Amino acid sequence: MTNALVQDALKKVGSPEYLVNIVSKRVRQLGQGFRPLLEVQPRWSFMEIALREIVEGKLTFELVDDPDGSAKKLAV
Repeated sequence: MTNALVQDALKKVGSPEYLVNIVSKRVRQLGQGFRPLLEVQPRWSFMEIALREIVEGKLTFELVDDPDGSAKKLAV
């Protein structure tokens, strides 16, 4: 994984905190057997797949209000 890939994904997301949360959630999904949203190479890690999905616009997110209105949650 290159630093350039992280920087490109950060440009799409805009916040390092959100990027960490998005990648973390997607890595968990991939580990549970979810299918990648793009064609992958055999040596790519789950983290690299998640970053590439963000960079290519295949994986998006939105901020959702909690039902009680106290905070915002990240929906991937």
